[in-house]
Amino acid sequence: MSEDVLDLALRAAHGAGALLLERVGAPASGLTAKTSRTDLVSDADRDAEALLVGMIRAARPDDAIVAEEGGGGSGSSGVTWVVDPLDGTINYLWGIPQWSVSVAARDAEGGLVGVVHDPSRGETFTARRGHGAFLDGAPLRIGPGAELSQALIGTGFQYRAEERALQAQRLLRVLPAVRDLRRLGSAALDLAWVACGRLDGYFESGLNPWDSAAGELLVREAGGVVEETAPGSFVAAGPDLFGPLRDLVRDPAG
Repeated sequence: MSEDVLDLALRAAHGAGALLLERVGAPASGLTAKTSRTDLVSDADRDAEALLVGMIRAARPDDAIVAEEGGGGSGSSGVTWVVDPLDGTINYLWGIPQWSVSVAARDAEGGLVGVVHDPSRGETFTARRGHGAFLDGAPLRIGPGAELSQALIGTGFQYRAEERALQAQRLLRVLPAVRDLRRLGSAALDLAWVACGRLDGYFESGLNPWDSAAGELLVREAGGVVEETAPGSFVAAGPDLFGPLRDLVRDPAG
């Protein structure tokens, strides 16, 4: 079954990616704020989600769907889709080519399939539980990980000012201890880049399930370690780097 689910996830992600790529650079319509005045959503997000949900519903009407913009619904099959039609909306709206479509499916055992599609680069990351992770069909395998002081680490920030202030305090501790940090703007791509070795590790707090569902499976199937250290807070890295990175980013009170 998982092979058919992955095929559907791929088709849906590519369909949404094509829609978004057609509109990139055009004036944004239907622009509104969500959690804060800096957290934006546009018609591009909504239309891409409608396409994703429509394709999944047509092929698997009994599955549940959890979607960022609220277009999902319940199901009875035991399979739940977790989709982010546009991860990196601010990058997309500002014309920065670092955004993605994230499509995952879960069952009672956890992650079943995951797809992170990067339309700007024409790259697609895929994973199927027990069958490995791939970039455009080429297998991915994470090494043990660099030493912490030599590691290139990805992260991200929340939209609420008070939470960003706390994250800034954490950076004062993390930045001197690693090679460097990258804040690229798409959590799904950050996790995919850990899976393919472009980042040695990644941490972020305040994530929603649709931000991380596909990327988590990619990292695990590529041989890495992912842990949700607190609700919505994730650390991901190779097996040897993971422990030191987790200890570094853990807040003293936690």
